[in-house]
Amino acid sequence: MGKIEIEKQDSVKIYKIRKVLDELSRKAGRGTELITVYIPKGKQLHEIIGTLQQEQGTADNIKSDLTRSHVVDSLGKVIQRLKLYKKTPDRGLVMFCGALPPEEGGPLGSEVVKVWEVDPPKDLNQYLYRCDDHFHVDILKDMLKDDNLIGFLAIDSKDAGWGLLHGEKIEVLAQTGSGVAGKHRQGGQSAKRFQKLREMELTYYFNRVAQTTREYFIDIYPVKGLIISGPGPTKEDFINGNYLEYRLQNNIISTIDSSYSGAEGIREAFAKASDILGNFRLVEEKKLVEDLFREINTNTGKGSYGLQEVIDYLKNNVVDTLIITDDTNLFRVEGLCKRCKTLQEEIIELPQVIPKKTQYTTSPCPSCNAMEVDAIEQDIVDYLELIASKTGSKLEVVSGAAEHGNMLSSLGKVGAILRYNPGHAK
Repeated sequence: MGKIEIEKQDSVKIYKIRKVLDELSRKAGRGTELITVYIPKGKQLHEIIGTLQQEQGTADNIKSDLTRSHVVDSLGKVIQRLKLYKKTPDRGLVMFCGALPPEEGGPLGSEVVKVWEVDPPKDLNQYLYRCDDHFHVDILKDMLKDDNLIGFLAIDSKDAGWGLLHGEKIEVLAQTGSGVAGKHRQGGQSAKRFQKLREMELTYYFNRVAQTTREYFIDIYPVKGLIISGPGPTKEDFINGNYLEYRLQNNIISTIDSSYSGAEGIREAFAKASDILGNFRLVEEKKLVEDLFREINTNTGKGSYGLQEVIDYLKNNVVDTLIITDDTNLFRVEGLCKRCKTLQEEIIELPQVIPKKTQYTTSPCPSCNAMEVDAIEQDIVDYLELIASKTGSKLEVVSGAAEHGNMLSSLGKVGAILRYNPGHAK
């Protein structure tokens, strides 16, 4: 038994990939002209470039002049990007490219060729080339699914419960009663006979629990580790009796003394398992949010929340760790005058982005009245990451769907643990 080793993931990188895939999932071409290329690790780039150049030649046979032009241009753009790489990145590379209408819409022929490059979160072993009316993102989406599954079994002589720790939540799968009689014998039975019957009932119960555990944690959810909890010695009797299938028996990473079994025991065991699962992402996120709330509730002056306050502290190099939920859905829109360099900016929700950009580009500059304002938008995480990189602050993106994410949502979805109490600064 011991601490399970789980590969750490960069929460900001995972967030960015998920956002890109969500965006690409909504894209649709006017014909079969959207290019998807999956390049597995170790694949020679010159082979991929050669294949795409052949596809360019084949594209000349497309009847529609506009579709043919879009496909050839898109393939050309992908080839140009690939030529910038000396070799295939360590985990592989995924590229999406196609002619898409402007954000505000437009007539046929107004499409602009755009390209996206994605560094996969895990080793990519599959080659794929598709020219279709949509981008093929399913392979990457599958890579984002958390395969670090941990099983929980909370058992005593009265009942048992099964739980699963995966991704952003601890899930109670099922619970069952034991049907085993209590330790006090019923009238008319000798102590020995009662004890024998009880032992038979326990054996039957343990075998039933072992069978269900196998079904859940091998057949349905192949777990990386199993944590067994419960009050009293029942859990040890179950483990020492070798009722579990050998693969699960060898996968037990810890036993935990708890006050409950069943569903409540699952939740209690998870709360007590933070040391064992210290590098499991959900536990990491839970600890981050708890640390933030501890600083706030104990009035140390080192806990901050609210987007604007956190940004101010971040720019002034006060933030140690900035925490934001993945469902914040905010964007910074910037309008920059090309003539006098006056900058206008506002942080707004997604539905307001295009109207705000239109407002900046169709209104005169407030400083020089020039009608030469460029507008761009920036995801709030990208914006915060840029500032954090300049000040050495850590940025963590946590799940807004998990319990700790809901806690952070009550503070406006953004919080920060500060390096020191700015109120005591000299």
